[in-house]
Amino acid sequence: MMKLKEEFKEMIAGCRTGEFDGLVEALETTAPDVSIRWNRGKAVQEPAPLGHPRDGRPEPAPLGHPRDGRPRPAPLGRPVPWEAAGEYLEERPAFTLDPRMHQGRYYVQDASSMIIGEVIRRLVAGGDRPLAYLDACAAPGGKTTAAIDALPEGSLVVANEYVPKRAAILEENLTKWGYEGTVVSRGDTARFRRLPEVFDIVAVDAPCSGEGMMRKDEEAARQWSPALVEECAERQREILGNVWGSLRDGGYLIYSTCTFNPVENERVVAWLRDELGAAPVALDFPEEWGIAREIEGTAPCYRFLPGRVRGEGLFLAVLRKGESTEIERNREDGRGRGRPRSLLDDERLMRAVQEPARQGCARVFPERWLPLLKELQRELKVTHWGVETAVPKGKGWIPSHALAMWRGYQRGTYPEVEVDEATALQYLRREAVTVDAPRGIVLLIFDGWPLGWVNNLGNRANNLYPQDWRIRNL
Repeated sequence: MMKLKEEFKEMIAGCRTGEFDGLVEALETTAPDVSIRWNRGKAVQEPAPLGHPRDGRPEPAPLGHPRDGRPRPAPLGRPVPWEAAGEYLEERPAFTLDPRMHQGRYYVQDASSMIIGEVIRRLVAGGDRPLAYLDACAAPGGKTTAAIDALPEGSLVVANEYVPKRAAILEENLTKWGYEGTVVSRGDTARFRRLPEVFDIVAVDAPCSGEGMMRKDEEAARQWSPALVEECAERQREILGNVWGSLRDGGYLIYSTCTFNPVENERVVAWLRDELGAAPVALDFPEEWGIAREIEGTAPCYRFLPGRVRGEGLFLAVLRKGESTEIERNREDGRGRGRPRSLLDDERLMRAVQEPARQGCARVFPERWLPLLKELQRELKVTHWGVETAVPKGKGWIPSHALAMWRGYQRGTYPEVEVDEATALQYLRREAVTVDAPRGIVLLIFDGWPLGWVNNLGNRANNLYPQDWRIRNL
């Protein structure tokens, strides 16, 4: 049983709110739930074309169940109340050994964090104009992928991360998610001061003292201190001040932490309201979801508390910038729902893969966002954008793994062969595999969905799975 610091317990008791009743006991005596969120863009059996609607309920096979090629409904566990694509599992499987996770068909995510999708859907309700979205503290990418599936089709998602190793994980997860309208930047959020009035929605899932993760991470409990809380609150205000100017008039800021105390939560929201003029937005979640409200101040805020919800600790507030209704007007201007235009359209895709651009690779990226991409590349350290379709290999070119993961990949472009789970795991470990297929580039398919490329030589096939992504455990 985990033991919390007495100072932490005193802090919780000192808040003098009924909202925290039973919280310490829940943290010390109960285990976290396991939950996943299915990829809405990979939720149909037949591959969908670029620009297909992503608002249907996924129907994947349950985790741990074999697939016979026919679509099946989920669920193995209970649905997450605030996320139709979310599902609680009865036990934690060996996710690393499930090829479907590596195909980007689902993301292992705490249920509380899935609320980001519901919040975005509410903010954009009634409009379909593609929006510019910034996730300022994005790694490892759970909330970013949720945003991708909740935003209007054709939206741009910019994901920033300060720590290089975490940024690499973020790129991997976004590549597997398979959406072409993404940009990853790496560095301090101060760089966004150079990009005024760019984004319609900015999300700051701020670095925090981690109180909400204590059930999952004993280190979070050990490192907690009142001094850490104050240090985090100062850093949170700094990050928010850095990105506030990049939000358009009339745009929304989504502020979240994985901690409980009001210092990093309500008082930061009050700072946003009093110092930056942000207007708090009420969300009115259904009472049956069990989401707690603010514990001090008058601004509407929301808390996910272990013992009250099936999920870990999370704090959330939404604030609006200015008085403009520009976003509403733009949502109704008739633009945006159609097929996104890309640098490479479907008819040119095969040729683009075989004869890539001279600059080093061919990429798919929404044409409407090219001017902003160039601006981002000037002001930020952009490490990833769009979908890479081909990479150099020797004297020629081979398709990129990102092409296989792309939601818009046109099946049949290359020969395909379905593989069983054992072969899929061999491939993901980057071991040699043997396939009954034509010589040359072949796309491996597992459970009806692309897994990755091999170069079939006849008696064996060269494994083209990214070296850095290989499964290392046996």
